[in-house]
Amino acid sequence: MASTGVFMKPPTAYSTTTDTFSTSSSPVSLNHHHHHHTTDSSSFSKSRFDAYNRLQSAAVAFGEKLPIPEIVALGGQSDGKSSLLEALLGFQFNVREVEMGTCRPLILQMVHDPTALDPICRFQEEDSEEYGSPIVSSSAIADTIKSRTDAMLKKTKTAVSYKPIVMRVEYAHCPNLTIIDTPEFVLKAKKGEPESTPEEILSMVISLASPPNRILLFLQQNSVEWCSSLWLDAIRDIDPSFRRTLIVVSKFDNRLKEFTERWEVDRYLSASGYLGENTQPFFVALPKERTAVSNDEFRKQISQVDSDVIRHLKENVKGGYDEEKYKSHIGFGRLKDYLESELHRRYKEATPAILALLEQRCSEVTAQLNILDSKIQATSDVAYLRRSSMLFASSICNHVGALIDGSADPDPEQWGKTTAEEKSESGMGSWPGEISDIKPPNSTLRLYGGAAFERVMHEFRCAAYSVEYPTVSREKMSNITLAHAGRGGGRGIAEAAAEIARAAAKSWLAPLLDTACERLAYVLSNLFDLAMEKNQHLHFEDGKKTGDMDGYVGFHAALRRSYNCFIRDLVKQRKQLVRQHLDSITSPYSLVCYETDLLYGSGPNSSSGYQTSCLDLSDQENIPPVNNNQDTTPGRVLKAAGEADKLSPDRAREQGNFIEGGARKRHPRMPGDSKMLGNQKGSQPGSTYDQICSLAAQHFARIREVLVERSVTTALNSGFITPCQEGLMVALGVDLFAVKDEKFMDMFVTPGAIDILQSERESLLKRQMILRSCLTEFKSVATSL
Repeated sequence: MASTGVFMKPPTAYSTTTDTFSTSSSPVSLNHHHHHHTTDSSSFSKSRFDAYNRLQSAAVAFGEKLPIPEIVALGGQSDGKSSLLEALLGFQFNVREVEMGTCRPLILQMVHDPTALDPICRFQEEDSEEYGSPIVSSSAIADTIKSRTDAMLKKTKTAVSYKPIVMRVEYAHCPNLTIIDTPEFVLKAKKGEPESTPEEILSMVISLASPPNRILLFLQQNSVEWCSSLWLDAIRDIDPSFRRTLIVVSKFDNRLKEFTERWEVDRYLSASGYLGENTQPFFVALPKERTAVSNDEFRKQISQVDSDVIRHLKENVKGGYDEEKYKSHIGFGRLKDYLESELHRRYKEATPAILALLEQRCSEVTAQLNILDSKIQATSDVAYLRRSSMLFASSICNHVGALIDGSADPDPEQWGKTTAEEKSESGMGSWPGEISDIKPPNSTLRLYGGAAFERVMHEFRCAAYSVEYPTVSREKMSNITLAHAGRGGGRGIAEAAAEIARAAAKSWLAPLLDTACERLAYVLSNLFDLAMEKNQHLHFEDGKKTGDMDGYVGFHAALRRSYNCFIRDLVKQRKQLVRQHLDSITSPYSLVCYETDLLYGSGPNSSSGYQTSCLDLSDQENIPPVNNNQDTTPGRVLKAAGEADKLSPDRAREQGNFIEGGARKRHPRMPGDSKMLGNQKGSQPGSTYDQICSLAAQHFARIREVLVERSVTTALNSGFITPCQEGLMVALGVDLFAVKDEKFMDMFVTPGAIDILQSERESLLKRQMILRSCLTEFKSVATSL
């Protein structure tokens, strides 16, 4: 990128300084003086100026980012920026009445043409390097600026637009100069404008002024003191040491009456106390009258104001002023000459770097054209498309597998999600039957792939163990118990309790299993976008392509659809599988309710081992404290009988857990002990209802623990992860590639696809032609250096 120099205060003894154009980002110091001019001939200077203007037009039309030396005009309201632009043009066109400065930048390309006795203005067409028909009327110029601004803002539905308007002016009385006029700084939005307009304008101006190849022309009226200038601070944020900023004090004539002594004038002109020793502003005054006058009269008024200012300083100030030091910075004429010579000097220095960059861009556009030509040709080459698309699909599948295995690329902070985000975006919300918000370990970390999958699995365990055994009404229990009462004495009642527990498990655990499947599917469905991003970064790894499918929108859509269908089918199958596990465990033929290894001791499948092996890597300060009244820890079995003891008599009586007669009863440890169930003499006091509730709660806890720790966890892991790692490519291949050529080509030759490719090719050809034309011009210009 081109770097620009500082507008420094010239030394008292003039010396010529040669500054080399630098492509590095480090700024280059520049001493300037009004009498500094380039030594190349005017014809070479004119051809170089025309070449840069054409290059600038091409850059605007095609969005090329080129480090072209440019002058950017900055200033607040009433600082005289619009008047200065009109003075540089040499004619008035009411730019202040248009007020376009608050909406779009305006690039003014001024071309000195001795034969153009009247100004000839042309506007560059939107999204094209071509210019429209000449416009002569000043009112028509203002109307064109306003209409283009309104149309763009309506199109973008914004208060400001970064896209500039380009106006080329050919006139005998304007210099060879190009200036970008920016929106004026404002403190408050106008009536009818959004409140955010001032912030948007400031953001736009900063964006336009930030590139180091741009010279900042900052205007501030003389009535504003340096120490209280708001906009000077904004400029200082962009260019802290004013190394590439030219400061212009406008309306200088309003200050003249304050000077009576030479030292007063010299102190004010130096501005060293606030701008630094090496920063020398220009001081300019322009005609105040805005009456309609001829262009010749307008230019005479400008010259007359310059003369009046100098005469006042010489005749009305005692001792005059330091002419040797400050004369070159007083008056509009001095500023105009300096801007023109400085821009042309920058142009001359930048030419070698611009030439090299143009050659690079021409090569890049040619390469893009070759790729596009290959795509257009490939629309009739089925074998090529099959090979490329299969390579691409295979690469995506490999990335999905790698993400499941564990990966930190792409950046998890950008692509990962927290537990709360997963819940919200998946539409699942809370878990069915969830009493309190479950916060699994690492819930605040942004995870994806295998890490997010394991976090959901642990969250499922927590949710499952948070479900309490539901209260069963006496009517429901009586209908089941009485049916079993005569079938086996006490053992029949045990079977009744087991049946009640099985029904509760089916009712309460089945929704949890469905939610777990949906949450895991959401984690896996997100992997497609991550795999695409990963593939984009590794597209040219080791110089080999993994199938160039860029631009084939139809194929990308089909690949995404096929992947999503694979995940949806997987969910259906896993839901059926885990339901089968639940049906098996809750079957009357299952002996789960009568096993004791987990219920009454830490067996080999106890979940307490999982509890200690689960790593919590999240910030503990971000995890709410554990609710001690709600045990959601895997491996902890709810003991309904014990809970009943803790209830108040009224609450226990409501739930049917209160032991009649007021005595507290401890339930036996062995659920198969028939002695507990008989309401015989000699047994501890207590109702059969309470005993069955207690026993059913233990059966329910046993079913849940076996389901979570022995059955479903393995089924979900193997049911989701293994197919994604081993069966995804096969599924995609059958869906996308095991079809006839006619159907396969529908993904690539969709209606209008060829037209889109051809249109893109024509646009690239046009860009290539313009860039080559600019390159030829710059090669010719370079020979004159």
